[in-house]
Amino acid sequence: METAGRGAGALRRLYGPEAEADPVGLYEKLRAEYGEVAPVLLHGDLPAWLIVGHSANLTAMRTPSRFSRDSRRWRAFQEGQVAPDSPLMPVIAWQPLCVFADGEEHRRLRQAVTDSLNRFDRRGIRRHVTRFTDQLVQDFGPTGRAELVSQFAEHLPMLVMTQLVGMPEEYGPRLVEAARDLMKGTETAIASNDYVVATLRRMMDRKRVAPGADLVSWLMQHSAGLSDDEVLEHLRVVLLAANETTVNLIADTLKMVLTDQRFRAHLSGGQMTLSEALDQVLWDSPPMSLVAGRWATGDTELGGRRIKEGDMLLLGLAAGNADPVVRPDLSTPLHGNRSHLSFGSGPHECPGQDIGRAIAETGIDILLTRLPDIQLAVEEEELTYTSAWISRHLAGLPVHFEPRTPDEEEPPPALGADAPALPRLPQAAPGVAGTVGIPRQRRGWWRTLTGLFRR
Repeated sequence: METAGRGAGALRRLYGPEAEADPVGLYEKLRAEYGEVAPVLLHGDLPAWLIVGHSANLTAMRTPSRFSRDSRRWRAFQEGQVAPDSPLMPVIAWQPLCVFADGEEHRRLRQAVTDSLNRFDRRGIRRHVTRFTDQLVQDFGPTGRAELVSQFAEHLPMLVMTQLVGMPEEYGPRLVEAARDLMKGTETAIASNDYVVATLRRMMDRKRVAPGADLVSWLMQHSAGLSDDEVLEHLRVVLLAANETTVNLIADTLKMVLTDQRFRAHLSGGQMTLSEALDQVLWDSPPMSLVAGRWATGDTELGGRRIKEGDMLLLGLAAGNADPVVRPDLSTPLHGNRSHLSFGSGPHECPGQDIGRAIAETGIDILLTRLPDIQLAVEEEELTYTSAWISRHLAGLPVHFEPRTPDEEEPPPALGADAPALPRLPQAAPGVAGTVGIPRQRRGWWRTLTGLFRR
């Protein structure tokens, strides 16, 4: 691999202390040193190219003839350099998924996914979001305090997605717990993945006998003729990918509402809608920092670098969004501008982005309407992030507010007799119960926030 005159040992790593402590700073160092495309090292010191330019990212996304999604093309795989237990494997190991396919096979699998996702009624999705947001608020509302990452953002997307998949509601809290454990890579992550797979297989068996208006049934019935394994793997990736990215989008948007004076001023002053606000967050804090990857189908050139056949390229979403060519001044508002890279582009653009946006937008709107006096409970400087090589997570968002007592309480639903047992995890997720009374008239929460922050 070309290294611009530097030895391989001098290449910067996308793992370790420097990358975890300040990934944004690392991207800027790479941009200053190499331009749009930079050589880097992955776990195991395996070489790859990180695309940090906005235009170069779009080129890689939109030209699958040059940059394939089939990870089996990676030279490191072909030469046996990737250990079976490498932390790269869960992300890049080939699976029968549209995200690893090109050409006609990609079109077949992708069509089944997009057709099925597009059948959902957005108003119906918002009703689910409203109901589950109310349930979560009831959990912490009476205390006057909450930690909005672990008690809200990490629960809402999966609770909604279980309804779209067609699972009984009682599965939701336990799937939230398993998904959190799986994505954090704990010692019980394999058991949590087994639980997710077992749950999906059980649902497929049920829907084969009694299909419904849900993602499981629609994928199984689609004219593309997906095999059971293909249905299972697409359900799993939809559940986990939608959950992970939407959790980050909700958490980062709430953080900006509560801490960013510029952001808050535009939102509370009516110059920005919540939908436009999400676009600003998607520019500044993409839910996934980078995507692995693309693989060169032949010797080629990108961003002034000579790329060899079989080289891996990483799509630098966060780095590309901060490219000074498209954003010479990062403080300039970009609300409403959807040319960010956060959902990708080209044939592999995220098919579920509208659902993720609907969950985030409605959930945040309802939360702030129910708790209009919400305030950050710590100094902004005390908020921290945990970083992995593909994403950056807000570790916590503690808040306080005037305690809210629900109008009436209902007991939590009883677990179904056929619900598969959840493996014992390091820390149980907070419970979910009942519904909170919905006010007859909703207040304009940004107006309330404006008055609150001027005190």
